[in-house]
Amino acid sequence: MVAARIGLVLVVATLSLFAAAVGSGGSSDGSAPLLLGVEGPQSGEQATNGLDQLRGVRLAVSQLNAGGGVWNGRKIMVVPIDDKGDAANARRVAREAIAGGIQFVIGPYNSSVGIANLALYRRNRVLPVWMTSRDETAGAGATVQPMNSQIAPVEGAYVKQIGARRIAMLVDDTANGAFTKGMANRLRAALRRDGASVTWTSIQETSAPGLTSDYYADRVASALATRPDLVYVSTYFPEGVAIAKALTAQGSAPRCLMGLANVDTGFIAGTTSAEARRCAFSGVPAATEMPSARAYVQQYQRMFAKRPGVWGSFTYDSAAILFAAIDRAKSFEFGAVQRELRRTRDHRGATGAITIDRLTGYRTTVPVSILRVDSSKRFVIAR
Repeated sequence: MVAARIGLVLVVATLSLFAAAVGSGGSSDGSAPLLLGVEGPQSGEQATNGLDQLRGVRLAVSQLNAGGGVWNGRKIMVVPIDDKGDAANARRVAREAIAGGIQFVIGPYNSSVGIANLALYRRNRVLPVWMTSRDETAGAGATVQPMNSQIAPVEGAYVKQIGARRIAMLVDDTANGAFTKGMANRLRAALRRDGASVTWTSIQETSAPGLTSDYYADRVASALATRPDLVYVSTYFPEGVAIAKALTAQGSAPRCLMGLANVDTGFIAGTTSAEARRCAFSGVPAATEMPSARAYVQQYQRMFAKRPGVWGSFTYDSAAILFAAIDRAKSFEFGAVQRELRRTRDHRGATGAITIDRLTGYRTTVPVSILRVDSSKRFVIAR
């Protein structure tokens, strides 16, 4: 109930700002700010991730507005949309954003949220540059984020490279684990086709009521009882922290691969060096480790006095290709901007070169690698 009131207050505040902008310049001449929603887990367990994403967009918008705005001199106003990474909030926050006059949205991030609300945005002509990775969330708009059909082959190649034949999976397959469950299903199917044996142990979110202090240790022990030569962890980072601790406590447990949703500064903050370095990871390195993001890192640190995380560079690039599409379309109309988004070619972004597939809206080449945590507790590409 409190969350609903907070969401309503944000929408009322947005509408008030919009009305004030119209009163000062009038929307008929295009001088009112264009409302850009940024949806993600801006509070709750995954807030470090969602706030990094929000800052990435704010940096892009500050640069755009300082340079005169988007097509026709229109300035951008960022509207945070906090879904807390919970599918239960998905449709409510989307309805509030639509009622608030938002035309474009960057996000959501969690696939379970996007499955619930991206179709609602699209039906109401709000164009998304989505940050979800489940293929079920595809549709109008585009993404610079790796999709699960693009991540799974990288994981499969790693498992084959190390020769693992008995794999124990620890999977968040709860209502909010659409991405993590989907990734595990894809990898399990590929491994079984290759003749490997795979077991599956379900994992609850750390916020689930009634969890005992031994819950994750017990789940890890159950997975290890199958005597695997690889443990695959497909969870979000709060659960990944607990699993990394339990695996490290086991001492000489088998090798471990953690999925992309654990690649987050929150994982680093919640683990010791030994725990963080216990597993390899599939994903993308933090912006500080990407040569293409050098200028972005400097600008981010100057603006926010913080080191950027993993996903803010992706929302920064999402905003950049959206603004470029509006400029090329010379329009704010859903269909015109959608067409230009799909025509994005070789955009030089913080996350590298970006070309969007016209048919799917997917990025054609994604910067997904196998990562490790180095002695300075940074995600780096494994060599």
